Amino acid sequence: MHRILIVEDEESIRTGLLDLLEIEGYETAAVGDGEAALEKARQWKPHLVLLDLMLPKSSGFEVCRHLRKHHPDIFVIMITAKNEEMSKIAGLEMGADDYITKPFSVSELLARIKTRLRRRGETSAGSGPDTLEFGDIRIDFRRYEALREGHSLDLSAKEFQILRYLAARSGEVVGREDLLQAIWGYTLDNMPTTRTVDNQILKLRQKLEHDAAHPIWIKSVRGAGYKFDLEGAPSAE
Repeated sequence: MHRILIVEDEESIRTGLLDLLEIEGYETAAVGDGEAALEKARQWKPHLVLLDLMLPKSSGFEVCRHLRKHHPDIFVIMITAKNEEMSKIAGLEMGADDYITKPFSVSELLARIKTRLRRRGETSAGSGPDTLEFGDIRIDFRRYEALREGHSLDLSAKEFQILRYLAARSGEVVGREDLLQAIWGYTLDNMPTTRTVDNQILKLRQKLEHDAAHPIWIKSVRGAGYKFDLEGAPSAE
């Protein structure tokens, strides 16, 4: 049974979500502040967290940052207010997997949750190589470990997922919309700005490439998307 942790300081919303998800057959727990969320995640190890941004003690951003660093396999769906557009972008760049805006419909929330948990099953079943070596870098996707000449590289869970997806299609052009659907779980009628992908690719290049301005591993294909080049041939761009 999938475990879902609800992190919401408004009691009425927290109770309503608990009841809803228990009826749907999920194992659920709920807390009302950021510190309690971190402790519950450490002890209970949920599969997915519904995370409100405006929390007492530790903000949703701080909780998300901690989860991405210490529990990279937990999916995070942020709960935001309607006018928090910059917060949504910041949260996604920080590593949240998705967001839903208050007020939200029950059917939309359940659909988002099911999409995330289905992707968790697909990831567990394997989608791409378990390990990857290129240049002086070695990646272990099962352990979320990245090394350059034996020294650890600090990749986020989202960056591991993007790299694995690109590596599985090495030499092929992967569109931004393809990445938004495969990694973030969006649909064509619920597609955010592709800047989300570009920002994540830039951060990934800054960690993996010796010169992020002239990448040899993760290349841009103008007007099409990105391509992972296992051979690391110099780019013509």
